[in-house]
Amino acid sequence: MYDFRAAGIGRDPDGRPDLRKPSLVLTAGEAFRIPGEYAGSLLLGLLADPLVADRGLGGGRPVLVVPGFHATDAATARLRGHLAHRGWDPYGWGVGTNHGLTDQVLDGVLARLDEVHGDHQEPVSLVGWSFGGLLVRWLAQQRPELVRQVVTLGSPWRPEGERTRTTRMFERSRRTHGLSARAEEVLDELREPLLVFSTSIYSRTDGIVPWRGCAQDPGDGPAASENIAVPSSHVGLVANPLALAAVTDRLAQDPSAPVPFSWRRVLRSSVTAPLRRAS
Repeated sequence: MYDFRAAGIGRDPDGRPDLRKPSLVLTAGEAFRIPGEYAGSLLLGLLADPLVADRGLGGGRPVLVVPGFHATDAATARLRGHLAHRGWDPYGWGVGTNHGLTDQVLDGVLARLDEVHGDHQEPVSLVGWSFGGLLVRWLAQQRPELVRQVVTLGSPWRPEGERTRTTRMFERSRRTHGLSARAEEVLDELREPLLVFSTSIYSRTDGIVPWRGCAQDPGDGPAASENIAVPSSHVGLVANPLALAAVTDRLAQDPSAPVPFSWRRVLRSSVTAPLRRAS
């Protein structure tokens, strides 16, 4: 993210030191891992999506998907397609390129949540990738009555995870696109415990952000929260088959009484569901 501490914004009140950025080896490896993850995901989608046993799993419930920094809705197309095949009604954020904490982004994503909720007249699930995950946490603080649950993918929301391999990009974007006067307030709000069920999905081999900055403290706050680690690149989290399976499983939960996540249960369901449909 932005180098907010150098600007005197968003400082960690407990004085915890910054988490180490991912190693340069992992960062360089992103370029080699991403094509394989996307290709594997697209192939799996072509083979498995037509055989999905329970196309009504999502029950037509709305999901708002927010892309990461410098990304657009095109980057989350595979994720949204995966959810649509399983019965959800997924929406892109419709704000264009995510340029960070600008007034256009903040006002646009709030308006989009209000729009989706107005269309369905029921709470909306929020899924945010990378910096988009910080934005959906903020949305859940701003409009908790409109939000069913929150899922973040590789989103370093903790203050000690603020500096990442993209910090210089954020600083260049601040000079080009500006920064909202609400930036400090937004950071403070998104770092508060959420009032809705939340899941943080991240990779310990993330080459862009320090994964420990993405982890939640289970039991910290009035609502259930969970952490799920998947083997993935950072960019690949929106297409990685295991990440998609984890997102699907969490969105299918009753937020008031979620079943604890289990890879054994999820993978068994992923294998048996297409077989049940084929038979």
